Amino acid sequence: MTQGLVTLRKRADFLAANRGRRIAMPGFVLQLRRRDDGDPAIRVGFTVTKKIGNAVVRNRMKRRLRALARELLPVRGQPGADHVLIGRSGGIERDFATLRDELTRALDKAAKC
Repeated sequence: MTQGLVTLRKRADFLAANRGRRIAMPGFVLQLRRRDDGDPAIRVGFTVTKKIGNAVVRNRMKRRLRALARELLPVRGQPGADHVLIGRSGGIERDFATLRDELTRALDKAAKC
């Protein structure tokens, strides 16, 4: 049975994830931080800055990141960890399959450490 995803909402959680491991890919940056609090939930947060574009572009990028997270994190994500996906300017033009491959590689890379 797969563990459900919990969305990060508090700024403090995003700042804590920023102190964790960072894996950069062309379409996004994955930040990963193990919580070590005994809770096996996989938590995920999304960030897209105004440098990426206007609200329409940022929301489109967040929708793509949420779809990727729903698909891959229950299978490849680390239980008991916070995952933050930060959209990059190249991510909106990238093919969705390419983004999926990049997230798979990033999660595999994070699992090795």
